[in-house]
Amino acid sequence: MPPTTSTTSTTAAAAAAPDGAGRVLAHAYPWDVLGDEAFCDRALAMGLDAVALAASYHSTRAATPWHPQHQLVEAPHAALYRPVREEAWAGALLRPAAGRVPDGTADAFAEAAARLRAAGLEVDAWTILAHSTRLGTAHPEVAVVNCFGDRYSYALCPSAPEVRAYCATLAAEAVRGTDVTGVSLEAMGTLGVTHNAAHEKTAGAFGPALERLLSVCCCAGCRAAWAEEGADPAQVVAALRRGVRELQDGDPGDAREVAELLGDDDARTVLGVRHALADELRAQVLAAVAAAAPGPLRVTVHAAADPWATGPNTGLGERALADPAVDAQLLHSWVPGPATTEAVAAVRAAARPGAAVGAYVTVLGSERDEDLLAHAAALRAAGASELHLYHLGLAGRRGHERMAAAVRTWRAAG
Repeated sequence: MPPTTSTTSTTAAAAAAPDGAGRVLAHAYPWDVLGDEAFCDRALAMGLDAVALAASYHSTRAATPWHPQHQLVEAPHAALYRPVREEAWAGALLRPAAGRVPDGTADAFAEAAARLRAAGLEVDAWTILAHSTRLGTAHPEVAVVNCFGDRYSYALCPSAPEVRAYCATLAAEAVRGTDVTGVSLEAMGTLGVTHNAAHEKTAGAFGPALERLLSVCCCAGCRAAWAEEGADPAQVVAALRRGVRELQDGDPGDAREVAELLGDDDARTVLGVRHALADELRAQVLAAVAAAAPGPLRVTVHAAADPWATGPNTGLGERALADPAVDAQLLHSWVPGPATTEAVAAVRAAARPGAAVGAYVTVLGSERDEDLLAHAAALRAAGASELHLYHLGLAGRRGHERMAAAVRTWRAAG
């Protein structure tokens, strides 16, 4: 793969200190804000610094328990919650659908962001990139393919130049002409075998090692990239298939590393190509964001400590950890326990000096309050310098109380 270059750092002078300095955000959708006059007051009362507001998002059926006008919003496909401008997308193979919100606001993200900013909250444009079942179904040639030829229609492979161009334009259009402080970039890489699709029926079907093998993209673009690195694509695919069958006949909880099943050289090539493609995608996206934004923005990338991780939080390679254009690496930290805190500590130790490490925590579910609060404190002690809470719109009254308690605990642990 050709070497990739990073864009110049876009850290906003008006944003939080370089290491995050205890910054606290919560996530929301535009329809949570629009039509609810009390939304901003609740967010401010919670002690938030910012809201990560969805500018583009995948299909979802979302609860809205706080909203005075509705209780559910159904978004049937991935969409951009900005106008889809013809001048931006003309000639593109891949282009987003326009998102619809219940009150019919044409530029829902910009309107919701303006309300949050007017209330004194910073706004990060939460943007979902290489994830669209609508586009993967319409253009299967750019979707991720596993070693058996199964296509993951929800997953757009960054080996395709059209996918990288789509993601870059999507991110640029998310922030163009808006008053936002930063961008929060999710699914900026390969999505794997276990990710939510319509009526998902894969939960528990694959152990850790199987997930890794079935998440290796074997599309034409990825195979060509392996060949450029000296690997034989047919042999790699055959080895992946043998590994899958071997694992299926053995312990379902088998957690062997990919190198044990493919061999060191092929595993190194597969992972190196994946990271190089992610680096290329990230550079292209961040350059587009910098060109479109009205001013410098704080850049957060949803990431994972495991270099083989796929999905919304993609595994980190060396260049990703060192990228001066990335201000914060955001780690999925929903499950309390040593594995989560160890991942935060590992990324804190490996990330470039001055970069923030964010912990992404959910208040949904049945966890005891004391567990949530202990988890927040443990993440802070492990080196997390930002707390990202999920989710202002989905959580009801009890969830908001839990978020407020988590914020207080986080502040006290700083």
